[in-house]
Amino acid sequence: MGGVSEEPSTGIRRLSGVPWLSVVGVVAIVLAGVLITVKNLPDDTPNQLLNVSYDPTREVYAALDKAFIEQYRHQTGIALDVKQSHGGSGRQARNVIDGSEKANVVSLALISDVDALQKRGLVAPDWQKRLPNNSVAYTSTIVFVVRKGNAKGIHDWPDLVKDGVAVVTPDPRTSGNGQLSFLAGWGSVTTRGGTPAQALDYLKSLYRHVVVFDAGARSSAASFAVQQIGDVHLTWENEALREVADSKGELEIVYPPVSIKAEPAVASVDANDTDPKTAANAKAYLEYLFTDPAQELFAQFGYRPVNPTILAKHADRLPNLQLFPISAIAKDWADARQKFFADNGIYDVVSASAPAAPGRIVPNAAGS
Repeated sequence: MGGVSEEPSTGIRRLSGVPWLSVVGVVAIVLAGVLITVKNLPDDTPNQLLNVSYDPTREVYAALDKAFIEQYRHQTGIALDVKQSHGGSGRQARNVIDGSEKANVVSLALISDVDALQKRGLVAPDWQKRLPNNSVAYTSTIVFVVRKGNAKGIHDWPDLVKDGVAVVTPDPRTSGNGQLSFLAGWGSVTTRGGTPAQALDYLKSLYRHVVVFDAGARSSAASFAVQQIGDVHLTWENEALREVADSKGELEIVYPPVSIKAEPAVASVDANDTDPKTAANAKAYLEYLFTDPAQELFAQFGYRPVNPTILAKHADRLPNLQLFPISAIAKDWADARQKFFADNGIYDVVSASAPAAPGRIVPNAAGS
């Protein structure tokens, strides 16, 4: 009968006449084949990245993430899952610093926001040199959104301080949009021949006209467009385009004769990307933002791509504007943060000496 037997001379056990060593060898060969096959199959285990971004970039990054995930899986076999977090840029930077947001990459409104992470050791000192264009994948600016017909005749920065004009802009303490509105207002005076003293007086007057201070750009847009607060909204160009498109003809964009050149920046958060696979995924993700397909998506969503050919294709929606660089009002973005927004900086002077507009609304800064 078949079964297990033992040959006295060798001690080798047999199964139905087959030596056990042969069975083990066959199993080893099969196992090796399976492992090789599995190794060469696409990786179906999601590798996850968290992109901590500023307030109004939700839609563009949803589109970019989808396109990148598909391309990356096709090229590498890696199934990547990209999560997003959005809010006022200054608050988002603080959340990464205190660890409440475990960002793998950041895409923040201001270079100085990323510099704040670098100073805490979360981002490498050479972060701007790692990617093209000093890690700025697109630019933007601050424009005005007004109600249909522009009854208050708002066309330029001085018009914002006319009697009866109610202004909506985010809080500079939590929002990149808020800081850029402040800087643009200052530069609208000094880049056209005005003195710093005149710029300070202008901003004091402007902030007396602010009727709502939201924590970020998107909540500021909701106050203006949905809650119908104010006569003019100072906002990102891309957010203005979205607001107007969603308004069914009830809102209009006004491009002031001069405004600031905004340079949102992107970076890997090295302190959170210690795993080599995560670091490689983050690097690939950020590099994708500078490719032609990504630059095209930025333009479609109202951002100014750094690729000049693609920007020129969208000149009908992104017209040529007179935009002053940060170097026109400060040494660089770090100097601007210190000069304007540090303790006892120019913003504190304006806030202390400019009484709030009657009925000004200051929402909870935790909102976005």
